[in-house]
Amino acid sequence: MKAILALENGTIFEGTSFGATGTFTGELTFNTSVVGYQELITDPSWKGLFLTYTYTHIGSYGVNEDDNESSRPQAAAVIATELSRLHSNWRATESFGDWLARYGVPGIEGVDTRKLTLIIREQGSMRACITTELSADEAIATAKAAPTLTGADTAVKVSTAAPYRWDGESRAWKLPNKSRGDLSYYTELPAATHKAAVLDLGVQRSVLATLRRDGFDVTVLPATSSAEDILAMGVDGLFISHGPGDPAALSGIAAEVAKLVGKLPIYAMGLGHLVLSIALGCKTVKLPFGHHGGNYAVRDLRSNAVSITTQNNFFAVETDSVCGDALITHTNLSDGTVAGVASKSFPAAGVQFLPVPPPDDASRTFAEFIDMVDSFKK
Repeated sequence: MKAILALENGTIFEGTSFGATGTFTGELTFNTSVVGYQELITDPSWKGLFLTYTYTHIGSYGVNEDDNESSRPQAAAVIATELSRLHSNWRATESFGDWLARYGVPGIEGVDTRKLTLIIREQGSMRACITTELSADEAIATAKAAPTLTGADTAVKVSTAAPYRWDGESRAWKLPNKSRGDLSYYTELPAATHKAAVLDLGVQRSVLATLRRDGFDVTVLPATSSAEDILAMGVDGLFISHGPGDPAALSGIAAEVAKLVGKLPIYAMGLGHLVLSIALGCKTVKLPFGHHGGNYAVRDLRSNAVSITTQNNFFAVETDSVCGDALITHTNLSDGTVAGVASKSFPAAGVQFLPVPPPDDASRTFAEFIDMVDSFKK
C-alpha cells in the first residue's frame, strides 16, 4: 500500500506503508544509531515522535520482547529507507513490521532518509503526517495542524501510575562459554546494599536493570511524587530518569526536586538532568533538531576525560543560565551545549547522556551515583 510522508514545510515523500495504516501526526526527527532499532522505538523518550532511522536497512534481526525498553513501541511512526522482509536471529520471535502492526504503529519505507535528515538538520525538527488515506495537500495541512513538542508534559503521561519495586530481569546477558562447561546466559546479581527511588519520567528498563546490577534495591515512583513522600521512604538516594517532552512544562516536578537537594543524594539523566537543572535555578532551551544517536562525544570538565555517549533529547540547559550553586560538569563536543550540571554544595548531579544501551564508556555515571550515596551515608 502506498503512503505519504508530509512535512509542515510542504515537502512530500512518497513510499510504501508497513505496520499500521491510516493517518498519524507527530514531531519528526532522526536517529543515527546503526543498531538497536527495537530499543530505540520502545524508549519512552520517543513518545509521540516520528522516528527516522538513518541506517539503510531496518528489521534484519526481528524483535523479541526481552529487548524492549518499555511495554510497547512508543514512537508515533517510523520512517525507513528499506524494511527487511526477512529477519534472522536466534532470539527473534516476530518480524519488525508485524510487531508494529500489532501495536498500531505506522511506518513508511522507500524514503530517501539522507535527504530527509538534511532537511531536518538545515531547517530543524518539524511536525509531520504519515497517511495512507489523504492527498498530498490534505496531509500537509494535517501536519501544520499537529501539536508541537514545546510545552508538552509528555513525561507525566508515560510515567507509572503507582509506585512499584523493580523485579524485572536485571542480570547481564552473555554468551555461553562451552569450553568451560558454562551454559548460563546471564551473570550473577550482587546483593542489594543500597535503596534507590527512581522518579519515573519515562524510565527505560535497561536503566532499572543497571541500577539493580550495581547493588540498588529499586523502587519506581510516579513523576508527580512529592518530596515529603520520597523522604518518608527512607531511601539512600534518588535517581531521576530520562523521558519525553519539554522540561519547562515540568516546573511542578522541579519544585519538588528542589526541596530534596541537600537532603539525599540525587542523580539524574536525560530529561531528569534538565529537571534537576531547573531545580538548581537553570533554564532550558529547545535545540533545532536535538541529539539523537549513539556516537556523541562528551567531555568531563573535571577530569578532561572524553566519553562516546548515547543521547536522545530535544532540549538542553541554557549555558548562560548556569550560575549560583550550579556548575557545568560536562560539555557536548559536537555543538558545545551543556551535557552535565552539578550542585556546588550538595550531592546532586545530572548528565544529558545515557549509559545504556552501549557504548559502556558512560557507565561510570552510575558509579558516580554510588559514590555519592556512600559518601552521604558516611
